[in-house]
Amino acid sequence: MVAVLGSIDIDRPVDEVFDFVADQRNEPSYNPRMTSSEKLTDGPIGAGTRFRAVMQMRGRSLPMEIEFTDLDRPHRLASRTTGAGSQVVGQLTFQPVGRGTRMTWDWDVRFGGPVRWLSPIVVWIGRRQEREIWTGLKHLLEHDPGH
Repeated sequence: MVAVLGSIDIDRPVDEVFDFVADQRNEPSYNPRMTSSEKLTDGPIGAGTRFRAVMQMRGRSLPMEIEFTDLDRPHRLASRTTGAGSQVVGQLTFQPVGRGTRMTWDWDVRFGGPVRWLSPIVVWIGRRQEREIWTGLKHLLEHDPGH
């Protein structure tokens, strides 16, 4: 298991950032590697809500399933993502910083199968990509607040 940690400050109110991130269907608008995300469960978004998403990596489509394991609006969003020989378990936390939000990610990444021996390389790439994803969110919310 490998930890992927980081944080980013976003100049938007905490409830706005939380609500946008909690609707997983928004991720393709700020993550260029995610080509689709659909909600699989009925009802409002909360603990137990599941999504199916597709990531494009090196010319391959990689399906994954995301399940929210806990949701404490607007402070904490915990999830489990499975797919492509890995499982990612962890959380996003949201805290007010001035008029904006500090969003922190804390993921435990587990690899199985043939990818396991590549885990140090995959984690290095994953950490960089995670930073790029959340920088895309920051850019979208700060420069296009109407999204």
